[in-house]
Amino acid sequence: MPASEDLELYLRPTWFIDCDTPTVRRRAEEVVAGATSDEQRAVRLFYAVRDGVRYDPYSITRDPADYRASTVVGRRTAYCIPKAVLLTALARAVGIPARLGFADVRNHLASEKLLAWLGTDLFVFHGFTEFRLAGRWVKAAPAFNIELCERFGVRPLEFDGRSDALFHQYSVDGRRHMDYVAERGSFADLPLEEIMRTFASHYGDIPVSVGRGRDELFDPLGEAPAPGT
Repeated sequence: MPASEDLELYLRPTWFIDCDTPTVRRRAEEVVAGATSDEQRAVRLFYAVRDGVRYDPYSITRDPADYRASTVVGRRTAYCIPKAVLLTALARAVGIPARLGFADVRNHLASEKLLAWLGTDLFVFHGFTEFRLAGRWVKAAPAFNIELCERFGVRPLEFDGRSDALFHQYSVDGRRHMDYVAERGSFADLPLEEIMRTFASHYGDIPVSVGRGRDELFDPLGEAPAPGT
């Protein structure tokens, strides 16, 4: 099959990556207005999702509807997987082929509260977006908003549309931050059932959407990195 036909798979709407819905299309068009290249459009979309939807590690839910791009686009908070779904949908909405990528990462700067909740510093199925730009796939992880990075002393992740933008290995003061320990692959749509099975096998029966309404903001000021990391 020709490469051009392969890329069509990464432009189509899916149930989760519903890039054809009016709310997703409208948001994408607002963000990229005036941009003159796919690289510029991808960069603008990355920052819009990185900082426009604040990261909340406690917002895991088993409800498939919570992972649809048309749902996430109206939220103020989400964790890495819904944020990656949204970024992928926004890219497709403006004609940039995009897909979901996943990896297992070890987070050396997780808070004591988060470590106690998950029971490990291994975060499975960490989500990011892969854009097709200038003839190749470029990865970008929009999870951590700038306020969270400042709180935890981590350099905000920057994206230039040309190089992969994954998590830095070290924080501002030289401590280990995140290691990518295993790749989970690339997907045209969200493999939610597989993700939920993997969460259950690694974390057990963790609570979901802990203690807050869906519109209530996670405040990183109440947490700090675990000592000794």
